[in-house]
Amino acid sequence: MSLIATDNISIVVGLGITGLSCVRYLLSKGHRVIVVDSRDNPPALDAFKAEYPDVPVCLGPFDAELLSSATQLFVSPGVAIAEPAIREAQSRGVRVTGDVDLFSQLVGAPVIAITGSNGKSTVTTLVAEMARQAGLNVAVGGNLGTPVLDLLDDSVELYVIELSSFQLETTHRLGASAATILNISEDHMDRYPNKLAYLQAKQNVFRGCRYVIVNEDDRLSEPLMVDGMEAIRFGLGKADIRKFSTVTEGEETYICFGFEKLINVAEVAIKGAHNISNALAALGLGSAAGIDMSAMLEALKQYKGLEHRCQWVRSLDGVDYINDSKGTNVGATVTAIESFGKSGRGKVVLIAGGEGKGADFSPLAEPLTKFGRNVVLFGRDAGKIELSLTDSVQSVKVNSLEEAVKEARKLAQAGDSVLMSPACASFDMFRNFEARGDAFIDAVNRL
Repeated sequence: MSLIATDNISIVVGLGITGLSCVRYLLSKGHRVIVVDSRDNPPALDAFKAEYPDVPVCLGPFDAELLSSATQLFVSPGVAIAEPAIREAQSRGVRVTGDVDLFSQLVGAPVIAITGSNGKSTVTTLVAEMARQAGLNVAVGGNLGTPVLDLLDDSVELYVIELSSFQLETTHRLGASAATILNISEDHMDRYPNKLAYLQAKQNVFRGCRYVIVNEDDRLSEPLMVDGMEAIRFGLGKADIRKFSTVTEGEETYICFGFEKLINVAEVAIKGAHNISNALAALGLGSAAGIDMSAMLEALKQYKGLEHRCQWVRSLDGVDYINDSKGTNVGATVTAIESFGKSGRGKVVLIAGGEGKGADFSPLAEPLTKFGRNVVLFGRDAGKIELSLTDSVQSVKVNSLEEAVKEARKLAQAGDSVLMSPACASFDMFRNFEARGDAFIDAVNRL
């Protein structure tokens, strides 16, 4: 049954970029729409009222009676469906859905869906580049950039979408041609009661899926429901049938499918073990969607990655400065430490801190014991991170990111990497992770 019912009212919950996208689409189909937002003055309010003066907007605490009067609620990712008023409406028979759920009913071309705690944006943009290299008209978006409803176009031959756990909470059956959970580490514990609830939200990416792409290096990437699905696996090392992996021969390492060597890792433009894992995932997704292998390998040679994701900034006095501002959770930072620590050069001077979102920072201790020289901490949860570290790595707290960069320079030795991978969100001190990364780059360039 279609989600669109023009004789009923849909309420769009949240006036952010996704909410605006939902309103545009629903109105274009003649739907009756009400918008609600718990904020008294959402950022886009004036522009919205100017464009849609006839759409009612209700601000402030959610009204359970109003929400319960709707046929369906289109809940934006920034709003938890655990909100009491939303739960009340749901208990009274109101359908709780989202833009991705609607997109899945309307889309007319194959969909590749990518979720996970870390690496989503890199894999999403890499798969899209592989598709473009093969001559396909590809649309890219979701949690990365353009909302999915704004991507809909009859000329599109392939959709590549990044999905967050928040988006997947309201996705009932995506029906992707190929989907993956890249990895799972503790994240958003300020929104979920535990890691299992977070994983369960991620698992919605597999509903109705044809091919599942499974990371053998992270067993939590396995689908819980396998009926009618075919698996393509990936993982670093240990080649096997229907698996993308790496094989080392002497001093050379190759990406393989099965037991066939495809490309020397040295030819892959994105560097670090975590990025080779991302490349394997992209190959798995692309092969499931039928993208030409030679085009995918050419894309691996050309694709240089995204800003703020283990981005090399400069080398100074033999020290590399790395901007990983997108490392907003502990798992991402652990991966970055290990990736640069295993490079065989020097040690890692880590810059970390910010708003921890209720995370447990203790997993940082082990990789820092192995690969860390020092830790420089700043931001709201600097003290909490400090308490979670062992005595085997020294730490110092400073008041700003600029101070952190200066302190890291004093501590680093030739051959080391100064890695800004905060393991935290940025909103205690910055507008977003991009602004934090730009501030790091500016501070490094002023050294």
